[in-house]
Amino acid sequence: MNAILEGAIQLWNSTGIVGFMADGGWGNAVMILVGFLLLYLAIKKGFEPLLLIPIGMGCILSNIPLAYIASVDPTSGDAGFIKILYDAGIESGLFPVLIFMGVGAMTDFGPLIANPKTLLLGAAAQLGIFTALIGALVISFIPGINFDLAVAGSIGIIGGADGPTAIYVTSRLAPDYLGSIAVAAYSYMALVPIIQPPIMRALTTKKEREIKMDQLRPVSKLEKIVFPIMVITLCAILLPSACPLIGALMFGNLARECGVIGRLSDTMQNALMNTVTIFLGLSVGSKMAADKFLNLETLGILLLGAIAFAVGTAGGVLLAKLMNKLDPKHPVNPLIGSAGVSAVPMAARVSSKVGQEANPQNFLLMHAMGPNVSGVIGSAVAAGVLISVIPTMMQVLV
Repeated sequence: MNAILEGAIQLWNSTGIVGFMADGGWGNAVMILVGFLLLYLAIKKGFEPLLLIPIGMGCILSNIPLAYIASVDPTSGDAGFIKILYDAGIESGLFPVLIFMGVGAMTDFGPLIANPKTLLLGAAAQLGIFTALIGALVISFIPGINFDLAVAGSIGIIGGADGPTAIYVTSRLAPDYLGSIAVAAYSYMALVPIIQPPIMRALTTKKEREIKMDQLRPVSKLEKIVFPIMVITLCAILLPSACPLIGALMFGNLARECGVIGRLSDTMQNALMNTVTIFLGLSVGSKMAADKFLNLETLGILLLGAIAFAVGTAGGVLLAKLMNKLDPKHPVNPLIGSAGVSAVPMAARVSSKVGQEANPQNFLLMHAMGPNVSGVIGSAVAAGVLISVIPTMMQVLV
């Protein structure tokens, strides 16, 4: 009878009910509801399901008490499968590099080559990165928040709206904050269609949103082949610390454009990209565990990420307006400036959609792809600068 009773007690203690009733169990329940909310937004509302569904599921699985899916089982010492994925791909920085390779293979740099001045719009959108960096240092004076320069730089990169870059930088500068920064970066990437349009409309007039741009010139195959080689060369000479991301991006693009390794290009665009997206999404979502997510510092990171994203969007739009003042003969629709954040191709689609709301005959997608892909390069360059400069600055300050 005692054996039966002990077995029943052991079985009861191993149930999720007991886990939810334990200290901190309420937090797990809250985060599981957050995971369900992400699934709802992805499935019902269509907000970047490729990102939000794996992230939402990772959030749910990591918050199931006693399952140890995203941690190590203290009894057996075995790591859960998401924990293994996280250590192998996120902590090492491998997944972001592979994602950049896939993005390069999927990206047509033709619009940027045809209209090089859109590179400036991508650069202007990186203003959000440095705004968030400064903001992180400012709010570190609040009790309960302690962001040093390395953490501030990692938070700042959220402003580029580039999840893989945010993960890569944070894994190098502030690995303890990797989970909350990755979640913030990918959350704002997925919410581009909600965050950007109000800012774009507030900073432009209806007449500006109706501006039609000249058709882009045709770009030759030779130009498209030379471009990635030229970018890699310049990066190697000027900023080697950005070469892992830039090199992967340009390798993928060269595979796309050279026309002789179609199988490799197809693998990068589809099988590799899809596989890494699944693993990365689950890994990022697993860091939404209640014990690490529900704290004051995480809330600060989410707030700064939103501010950075808004400033980056505004920076691109305002520079486009300035370009029109300086060169009224070749007007630029300011809406494409918002695509300077490197959420490819979401931000470009949003620019086109808002433009068509003002003028149904206005097709801005290809024009917006110029600043959009330049934003990818810009965020990678900013990442290289932060990785190169911040450790040296911290040594000097100490």
